[in-house]
Amino acid sequence: MTADEWLAAFAATAGVEPPTAGEIATLLDLAGHAAHASERTAAPITCWIAATAGLSPGDALALAESLTPSRD
Repeated sequence: MTADEWLAAFAATAGVEPPTAGEIATLLDLAGHAAHASERTAAPITCWIAATAGLSPGDALALAESLTPSRD
């Protein structure tokens, strides 16, 4: 099963639409910020916190960026 197939099946079973390609890119960036700012395990938990808080992927990424130093 591909990632897209998994996400579509999981979303359908959960009763929601799967994320768009842009949302997926933003969520992966969010997870990257969390993982690089602390430990890899922070990535999925950060995404869960964002969802529980009702944050959009963009708002969650902005929050993460405000907490992490620039990776440039």
